[in-house]
Amino acid sequence: MRLSKAHIKTLREIPGEAEIPSHIWLLRAGMIRKTVSGVYGFMTFGWRTVRKIEQIVREEMDLADAQEILMSALQPAELWHESGRWQVYGPELWRVKDRHDRAFCLGPTAEEIFTDIVRNEVDSYRQLPLNLYQIQTKYRDEARPRFGLMRSREFIMKDAYSFDRDEAGLDVSYLKMREAYNRVFTRCGLSFRPVIADSGAMGGKDTEEFTALCDYGENDIVYCDACDFAANTESAAGVDAAPVSEELLPVTEVHTPGTKTIEAVADFVGLPKEKTLKALLFAVYREPAADGETGGTDKTGRPISGKPDGGLDHAAGDVGGAVEYVLKEYVAVFIRGDRELNMTKLMNALGVQEHLIEFADEAQMGLVTGAVGGFTGPIGLHDVKILTDSELPGLKNLCAGANKIDYHLTNVNYGRDYEADIVTDLKLVKAGDPCPVCGKPLAFARGIEVGQIFKLGTKYSASMGATYKDENQEEHLIVMGCYGIGVTRTMAAVVEQNHDDKGIIWPVPIAPYHVIVTLVKPDDETQRRVAENLYAQFQAAGVEVILDDRDERPGVKFNDADIFGIPIRITVGKKAADGLVEYKLRRGTEVLELDVAEATARAIKLVQTER
Repeated sequence: MRLSKAHIKTLREIPGEAEIPSHIWLLRAGMIRKTVSGVYGFMTFGWRTVRKIEQIVREEMDLADAQEILMSALQPAELWHESGRWQVYGPELWRVKDRHDRAFCLGPTAEEIFTDIVRNEVDSYRQLPLNLYQIQTKYRDEARPRFGLMRSREFIMKDAYSFDRDEAGLDVSYLKMREAYNRVFTRCGLSFRPVIADSGAMGGKDTEEFTALCDYGENDIVYCDACDFAANTESAAGVDAAPVSEELLPVTEVHTPGTKTIEAVADFVGLPKEKTLKALLFAVYREPAADGETGGTDKTGRPISGKPDGGLDHAAGDVGGAVEYVLKEYVAVFIRGDRELNMTKLMNALGVQEHLIEFADEAQMGLVTGAVGGFTGPIGLHDVKILTDSELPGLKNLCAGANKIDYHLTNVNYGRDYEADIVTDLKLVKAGDPCPVCGKPLAFARGIEVGQIFKLGTKYSASMGATYKDENQEEHLIVMGCYGIGVTRTMAAVVEQNHDDKGIIWPVPIAPYHVIVTLVKPDDETQRRVAENLYAQFQAAGVEVILDDRDERPGVKFNDADIFGIPIRITVGKKAADGLVEYKLRRGTEVLELDVAEATARAIKLVQTER
């Protein structure tokens, strides 16, 4: 490519919308362009990198015996109703209707579509195992798209689906995909690690996220240096404090004026925070009935409360018209005062999706349950579901709210003074907590999820009737796995890990071009001849090369080469007449003065070795 003929526009200033390095540099390098919030197009250099990542993914999927197909991103609602996800996926599911009033969604994933293919085309054990994949644009109507390609509403994803006879077969397929993912992200130049994760709306049981480690990642992970344990904080199991053996003291009411925080209460009553109970209050909603249920009260007598959801009626399958979810129940959660609540664990314990739970209006909830904002405790609550963290039954003589303004209770004990509807691990794990495997202190890191693998089991085959016949003509449910790679997220993650204050530093395998030949003075015949010869030699050797032959100042050309992140820069300047050029790697600072032949050989060897 000759830059004088290329449609490339770099930005000198940091765009106001950009917050993190990958977003800043991909915009400044002219690799992506914003269409609307959360939707980006890919310009020349950016699209070349996307295609290279796709090709790496494609090669490793094919090597793992997966077969590529391509399905439409427009998916009929009927399939999602069959799986049950039309109701539960939430407002991120982009629902549309055609002119005939038939409902569709723009697929965020494709379990239903692939299950439908297999149930119609596979009927014998001889056709299994089977793994089908696609590389396709996906859609999620993010409430708060941000960070460029990290959390966008349109993105490119590789999704694969394995189909096996039994759990043992699934284990084999899952391991093959896990190994393939390790190869994909290694080839892309990422520093990453697989971590235990939560399956979320995908369902199933075992799942791991492949997390690229970086400072601006959206995922928090904990890991143990003493063993192999690693998990995102959403799914990391908390280790309960050792049970306390001390005499149970009588409950005592204490006047605690103005002490609404754990810190204030602990200081006032002279107890460490570990001896207090923290209360968190939630409202849980359900979908309205398909007949458009609104107004009045629900079956428990509570008012039907408005929780609007972006104009999508999930239950009826309609599009347009704001929906108001129906209040199902109030929930009070109690954890040790110095702990933080893990919302994912809470949602899993309650069996609800994120869009159906929110912090309660304390005054409204208090009218029904007796809770008092800032002074809520477990004794005396009514008409409320109570959840406690699993370590509370082992603790003794704690301080809790008295459900009375300006009052707390001391010496509150589980079992004697209150009980819970659900006792489970609800705590958020943090750095320094014991490892759930070996007990050593956990370390903390941030990262970006670039891929995830799931053991779905029979979640979709059972609901959608995907079966096969064995050797004896007996029918069995197909056992499934699901495997996703965020192609455009991977691109952003690579930039997060590979940049400096001058621009991107692409790893060779996914760089838009391998070499940039910078011609200092295009009107100098000797310099132009040397640069053109270099350009031709690299092309003949299969090295992807840019010739910067623009009529621009050298500083502009050097700055653009750095912003683009091209791995090797060869500068043809005033010493070209002596057969010398400057050779510089983008990932380093050293500038070497080499003869043309040696510079050419070095560049070709590096590219052939690393790509």
